[in-house]
Amino acid sequence: MRYPRARRAGLLYLGGLALLVIGAFPLFWMLSTSLKPSAEIFATPPRLVPAHPTLENFGRLFSDTRFLTFFRNSALVSLATVALTLGVSAPGAYGLTRFAFAGREKVAGLILTTYMFAPVMIIIPFYILVKELGIVNTRLALVLSYTTFCLPFCLWLLRAFFESIPLELEEAALVDGAGRGRAVWHVVLPLALPGLIAAAIFTFILAYNDFLFALVLITSEELKTLPVGVNDLFNATIVDWGMIMAAGVMITVPAVLFFAGVQRYLVQGWGAGGVKG
Repeated sequence: MRYPRARRAGLLYLGGLALLVIGAFPLFWMLSTSLKPSAEIFATPPRLVPAHPTLENFGRLFSDTRFLTFFRNSALVSLATVALTLGVSAPGAYGLTRFAFAGREKVAGLILTTYMFAPVMIIIPFYILVKELGIVNTRLALVLSYTTFCLPFCLWLLRAFFESIPLELEEAALVDGAGRGRAVWHVVLPLALPGLIAAAIFTFILAYNDFLFALVLITSEELKTLPVGVNDLFNATIVDWGMIMAAGVMITVPAVLFFAGVQRYLVQGWGAGGVKG
């Protein structure tokens, strides 16, 4: 019995290692290429590790492009989207779990149904809408567009999570004299924090990586986000692969470090929010 179990465990670890290599190698190659001088990038045979590492590609990225402007725009739009999405989805999810009204389950099902539609299906009517409102080529248009397809999932996620919080805890606070708002702030939200963080991470990543809406709704160079701004580097007469890889590193590493720091909240939020306790 022990030998088959050990063999199974070994195969699982081997499979996990293979998946790690497959997933991590593109990131390693991107980092390696960003540190290579131009002569080494096109050398044959290619080298995994640069023989003469240099930060020249990063220097040209910051001096010859508007990378910092693109990064600032992406950060501002993503954070604003997180704030707006949580500000709407948290009260909405709380209302769906704490107040009984006719058609409550149908409303919740309808909200989830809207998440089935791909963003590309609403890009044209959304563009017409923001044009009529006069907010084309603004960060506000991006924030509203990202919120439209982040909100259904976040509301459904938080609804499941609020359902896992015992109602008795909130009722005890109300009996002790706390108002509804105070009970929610001091009792419900602290317990729902992992779910809120999970929803915030999902929203941030989606807004941070979006290309389609930013390409359609933004035309000014000073308002472009990272995906659109970096894509413009491919349209140059001569594609500077070293600088593109440096941009990829600067885009990826902060997101990876942030995700690594909060991944336990993400797992806890999705796991606890999916089980009614």
